[in-house]
Amino acid sequence: MKQQNIRWGLVIFITPMLLWLLLLIVLPQLDMLFMAVRAENDLGEMGFSLINFKTFFFEPIYWRTFARTATFAIFVTFLTFVITLPVAFYITKVVSPKFQGFLAVLILMPFWVSELVRVYGWMILLRESGFINHFLVKFHILDKPVEMLYNDATMIMGLVYTSMLFMLVPLLSVLESLDNSLIEAAYDLGANMWTILIKIIIPHSMPGIVSGSIVVFMLTLGNYLTPNLMGGKNGLWFTEQIYNQFIASFNWNQGSAFGFLLLILSSVIIWVGLKLSKQKLGQVMQ
Repeated sequence: MKQQNIRWGLVIFITPMLLWLLLLIVLPQLDMLFMAVRAENDLGEMGFSLINFKTFFFEPIYWRTFARTATFAIFVTFLTFVITLPVAFYITKVVSPKFQGFLAVLILMPFWVSELVRVYGWMILLRESGFINHFLVKFHILDKPVEMLYNDATMIMGLVYTSMLFMLVPLLSVLESLDNSLIEAAYDLGANMWTILIKIIIPHSMPGIVSGSIVVFMLTLGNYLTPNLMGGKNGLWFTEQIYNQFIASFNWNQGSAFGFLLLILSSVIIWVGLKLSKQKLGQVMQ
């Protein structure tokens, strides 16, 4: 009787999760795939066709935009790691334990507001009439205000800022388990900072690095708001093309094909990254 109660408890526990996965992830993806493989024939009738997928590969604007988006997403992921690793190490290994929680809350606070508000905050700072331009002109660093928005550098900065938390949290988790005596012993044996970083810190942090990189890469690759607002019209991003197919052209079949290709191609890139880092998905997601 007790074993039966445990089984029913397990069923009740996992049922909401399975329903969530089925209704919000599996079924929408299947429906998107069904729409992607349908197109009108010469008679104007809807039928099975791969023309929507062929359009991606035979129209240079589409696959070049995806290549550009994936390249920027990889660069943003690497830049986010470079910025957050020293921060995570400082919080876990340098700061007194009684201040670690306080610093963690300070880092989390900007993320309590929506991404839209944070992006608009950067736009207010960087626009021609914004605070930064006003400061630079007032102290005669610039002769006149300059447009800092609507370029790739600003877009990358915004993407890094909106993704930092998802890299920082896994790094904090893995660095907390790093034994301080290993670093002290390395210093006693004459190792310099770079040797300790490469031989001790990065290998120990690899599960957190890979886990954070997967999340940051996927969020950056699928981001629409930040590239659209901070990159401007010249900041081509693949999600914008998906949006245009659905909303502007009202071509849901083509948009579904692009969305499904985004999922497949990003999964392939992550698989390649796991192979290169010699990590397993089950280990890094623990």
